[in-house]
Amino acid sequence: MLKEFAELIPKSMLHKSGEVFFSGRRAFGLPSELYVLGANPGGAPEGMQDSTVSRHIEQVFHDKPANWSAYRDESWHGRARGKSPMQRGVLHLFKKIGIDPGEAPCSEVVFLRSRSLPELKGNYEQLAAQCWPFHQAVINRLGVRVVVCLGKTAGISVRRYLKAYTQTDEFVEKNKRKWESLSHKNDEGMFVVTLTHPSQVAWTSSASDPTSLVKRALIRTDTKHRDRYLARRRNFNPIRIEGGMISDTVIRDRETGFDYPNGE
Repeated sequence: MLKEFAELIPKSMLHKSGEVFFSGRRAFGLPSELYVLGANPGGAPEGMQDSTVSRHIEQVFHDKPANWSAYRDESWHGRARGKSPMQRGVLHLFKKIGIDPGEAPCSEVVFLRSRSLPELKGNYEQLAAQCWPFHQAVINRLGVRVVVCLGKTAGISVRRYLKAYTQTDEFVEKNKRKWESLSHKNDEGMFVVTLTHPSQVAWTSSASDPTSLVKRALIRTDTKHRDRYLARRRNFNPIRIEGGMISDTVIRDRETGFDYPNGE
């Protein structure tokens, strides 16, 4: 399936500095309720001219292990593998939601590299439109129900493409800054969760940790995560109906619109 996705990468980007896959063949070959998207790869393109999109694809196809994560297995900025601030934040998210980072598809809204978003010279939305067929195919073919966006720029683009306009949840930092992270839902019940950027915010601090939004979105959309949550609730005695764990508690929740509590 990875090769099918790769065919949707714009040919005009193949020989430019950039990256597409931030996780490996296993992540893009198995069903996944979750998809993680940053805005675009960081770094100075003039100093990484050999790190083209095309070369990166070949490395993921042939050199990287099937279970591989750029957030867990790469060394960024001279630090040990997985130990840069951004990597630590994303790995904290995966730990909180109980997903192997090598089994979750991760990418960037725009595949081209830049030191900062303004360096794309106002072409970000045009580039995002060129890359979106790739992302839409990943969402459709892997059965994604929750798209996690790292930062507002990625979130604005993804919400527009998925028509996710109904706000359903929020996290406000418990500090003087009080930056917000938000969840939105579209008419098909898919969630777009826009988090503060982990390169700027220490998600490992409880005062600024927005990852509970992702956890709650997964509980609302995915049976596995909902069952795990309910199994921890007091006096929950599950029975099986049509292959899934359920109880009269779940039925009441569905009928009354029960909202899972903050922090769960």
